[in-house]
Formats: sequence, C-alpha cells, structure tokens
Amino acid sequence: MSTSANSPKGAWLSPEAHDRLTAELQELIAGRPAMAAEINERREEGDLRENGGYHAAKEEQGKMEARIRYLEDLLRTAQVGEAPSAREVAAGNVVTIAFDGDPNDTETFLLGSREISATTDMTVYSPESALGAAILGHVEGDTVTYMAPSEVELKVVVLKIEPFTG
Repeated sequence: MSTSANSPKGAWLSPEAHDRLTAELQELIAGRPAMAAEINERREEGDLRENGGYHAAKEEQGKMEARIRYLEDLLRTAQVGEAPSAREVAAGNVVTIAFDGDPNDTETFLLGSREISATTDMTVYSPESALGAAILGHVEGDTVTYMAPSEVELKVVVLKIEPFTG
C-alpha cells in the first residue's frame, strides 16, 4: 500500500473543499453566542419541563457543537492539496471498478471525504467504507474481494485510477 493510504493523516481534501469547510467552521463558531442567547431567552419562558422552544434550542446547540467537533477534527488531520498520483488507489483518486469482473458493470467514484461531495457531482466513497478500504493501495488490473455491509462477499476489478481534478 502507499504511504498516503497508510498515513496517520486523515482524509484528502481539495483546497476548495478545505476552504469551504474552514469557512463553515468559522461561521458555526461565530454563531455560538447567538445560540447561547437563544437558549437563555427560551429558558426565561418558564418551566423547562414543558418548554419546547428551550429543548429545541438545546438540541440545535448539540447538533451545532457536534458539527464543530467533526469539522475541527477533519480539518486538523486532513491532507490538503493536489490529488495523489494515480499509480495506486489512494484517497483523492477517481477510481473505476468493474463488479464481478464484468467490464460492462462498472462504477466510477471519488475515493475521499464525503465533504467533497458539495464540490462535485461525482459519487464519493470514504476510504473507510468497505469498498474503499478494500481497494486502497491496489493498482489497475487488481481483483479485490471484500465484504459488503449487507454481509455479501463482492469481487471487483480496479479498471482505472486517475487523480481528482474537480
């Protein structure tokens, strides 16, 4: 396997995706005071056991904080830059596979962070997905067998590997 596939770093992100996610993180962090003010305002409405507005605001705050933690971790560990070379399957590559060795039953996708999906119409698979993990480090022509989440064993052939340019 390649060093990028075994790297302790996280997902590969294009510079555009990194910038978009950084802006989203900054916006969420900047929104914390407004969220806290809304919770305080809802708290003043009375009995917290029967205060739907308060509970909705607290739930929204929880979602916001979870997204902040996720983005901070993703951005801290992300590999940002040009897509890796296309010698072997790595995060940041566009991969074409054939199922069960049938060259007519193919799928082309980007192996990378699902956060990139906002910048491309291409299907994105995570390197941690069953298929993504199975094909990491393989080269064109390799046949790979993996266990799908549905507990079905599938066999694919890596047909083509290209750097992501989108």
